Amino acid sequence: MSGDPGHWGSQLRKGVLELAVLGLLAKEQRYGSSLVDDLGDRPGLALTAGTVYPLLARLAKAGLVSASWQESPVGPPRKYYTLTAAGRRRLDAMAQEFAAVAAALGDILKGES
Repeated sequence: MSGDPGHWGSQLRKGVLELAVLGLLAKEQRYGSSLVDDLGDRPGLALTAGTVYPLLARLAKAGLVSASWQESPVGPPRKYYTLTAAGRRRLDAMAQEFAAVAAALGDILKGES
């Protein structure tokens, strides 16, 4: 790992990206650039399209999201992603794991044993 704290932050964001994307898709179907924009609105999660689109392809290949093309009122058709039942199960499991890790890390950073 580099001594640069920015590098560590970038790796941390990439590590939680799948959880963030599944969480956003749990609320409603979304197209790729909408996800990039929404993540970008959250400084701790801002990533490039070059990171998000390959993840969406992996999620679709794994059956965690489904993708469909839909006409857009303002341009070319857009590929929309929807969480599948398997994606919902993965999201629930990841959220539980993340909460446990965050709680344990919170205790450590507060100086609790």
